[in-house]
Amino acid sequence: MIFNEYLIGCLFLLGIWLILFFSDKDLRSRKEMLFVSTFTMFLGLTEPLFVPEYWSPPSLFNLNQKTGFDIESLVFAFAVGGIASALYELIFKEKHKSLRNFKHYHLFYIISAPVIFFSLILLFPNFNTIYSAIISMSILSISTIICRPDLKKKIFISGFLFLLFYFIFFLAFNFIYPNFVNDVYNFQNISRLIILGIPIEELVYAFFFGLSWSSLYEQSFGYRLKKS
Repeated sequence: MIFNEYLIGCLFLLGIWLILFFSDKDLRSRKEMLFVSTFTMFLGLTEPLFVPEYWSPPSLFNLNQKTGFDIESLVFAFAVGGIASALYELIFKEKHKSLRNFKHYHLFYIISAPVIFFSLILLFPNFNTIYSAIISMSILSISTIICRPDLKKKIFISGFLFLLFYFIFFLAFNFIYPNFVNDVYNFQNISRLIILGIPIEELVYAFFFGLSWSSLYEQSFGYRLKKS
């Protein structure tokens, strides 16, 4: 079967990405989605660190079992990155304005996240990768708020918005594929806490992903948000 459950879910997320992208007429907001999605897509290359310790999802041509990499994770990362960055501005109708006296050392905080992530993996090899990802994103969120307190409203609200979005999406996905979670997640290596069929790790990850990734564009290029 070419179209496995994971691929279908990722394509649905990509469809939602396209709807959000074309529903916003502001060119800078579209640029933000493209930038964040492209940047986030590279997170999909970390899939070998998650398979099979965290999960073992199906993949096109069985790539993740053969190499650890898969196409689905690139599509997933691309889609969720843009969605996480767009939800707040689409709902609250805030637009970007250039920030005066932008300090480029802010980029250090962005780079620190992958450094912390890979450091945790090297220092604690028995620590499940999903927890290293959550810790690194939480540190990135805290450092961003310290560095850019003007973005704290977007950061906090985006965390909850993306959590809500991901929760609803996962519920719908589980309704269509009720056996997916039990079939692919390695519950021996995670907490085994389930909320309405969703592993708690997925929800915590979604929350901190929304927190940390939502302001990536503003942090990178020195923008603030203002009511349109």
